[in-house]
Amino acid sequence: MRVISGTAKGRTLKGVPGEGTRPITDRVKESLFNILGADIRDARFLDLFAGTGGVGIEALSRGAKEAVFVEQGRAALETIRANLAITQLAERARVVRADVFTFLSDTPDVPFDYIYIAPPQYKGLWAQTLQAIDAKPAWLSEDSQVIVQIHPVEFEPLQLERLALVDERKYGSTLLCFYEL
Repeated sequence: MRVISGTAKGRTLKGVPGEGTRPITDRVKESLFNILGADIRDARFLDLFAGTGGVGIEALSRGAKEAVFVEQGRAALETIRANLAITQLAERARVVRADVFTFLSDTPDVPFDYIYIAPPQYKGLWAQTLQAIDAKPAWLSEDSQVIVQIHPVEFEPLQLERLALVDERKYGSTLLCFYEL
């Protein structure tokens, strides 16, 4: 796992000890950020179920104004903080120890441009998280994108009021689903 581009390019990131997380592969992360392109510059990025923090760190490295990492596990939180130190990107980051659903029950001061959801697999958490965001439009700016990382067999169409699926990309055992207002 490494930072692919930007100010921290080439830095190797630590993994979370144990089997609890499934970090995004460099290939999928590179594809994701090729899709997002230069729009990531000056964006506010929310990384839910952040794990190693690799996706939010990539966003910061490529010029995001701010990244908020939400994670509940102590080992993952320590890994995110270590990876922010390794990449020297901690000053534009906020690491929040919280249950994602408790976090989303609040109202943010400022909406996010990108929200990345990569929960533990096969528990339906991706759908619950997407529905929670859909129900609280204060999380979303006018041009927000919500990106979900799941295993392809987990996907199911969802009834959402505000968000619509606009694209999906499959990379082996990883499916990225893109939702917009």
